[in-house]
Amino acid sequence: MTYSTTSPRTADSLRSISGEVQGVVDRLARESVDDLDRAADRVRAAERVFVLGAGRSGLALRMTAMRLMHLGLAVHVVGDATTPAITEKDVLVVASGSGTTTGIVRAASTAAGVGAGVVAITTDRTSPLGELADVVIVIPAATKQDHAGLISAQYSGGLFEQSLVLVGEALFDALWKDSGATAEELWPRHANLE
Repeated sequence: MTYSTTSPRTADSLRSISGEVQGVVDRLARESVDDLDRAADRVRAAERVFVLGAGRSGLALRMTAMRLMHLGLAVHVVGDATTPAITEKDVLVVASGSGTTTGIVRAASTAAGVGAGVVAITTDRTSPLGELADVVIVIPAATKQDHAGLISAQYSGGLFEQSLVLVGEALFDALWKDSGATAEELWPRHANLE
């Protein structure tokens, strides 16, 4: 691979990405505040929280799982060897940009089938995943299959995944502030086997 000497500088890319993310945050704050609050309520009311995403979306949700664990919630990452069966007392938080990722949709169907709550984070409310969910948070971003660059100049779902991290942090932050716990009270749950 060769790079052009006239290609954009890293700082230009940083500004471009930041601008796209800010646009998504502004739209979420305007258009999805009720969905975000319902998702927080669903997580707060659950006995246990399960998270699932594929690829980079899965990595982003693992970050959310860690933050919710810091808050003292019982959290499981689907696919880990110690993940128990989900029940009607639990909630599954899933992410798929397209809302059609087979394994994610199948897990959401299983969760819904046993009466568990399903919070879906996607770009398409009418997708199979969106149709299964109790709460749908629509991130106005391109999916990884959108190569035309009409919604985002970034590569393969980058804007969705960046926004997913922020949505997870916002859910945690709202729940934390609502709990009244201090950072010092959360700190003992921070990993100490690193």
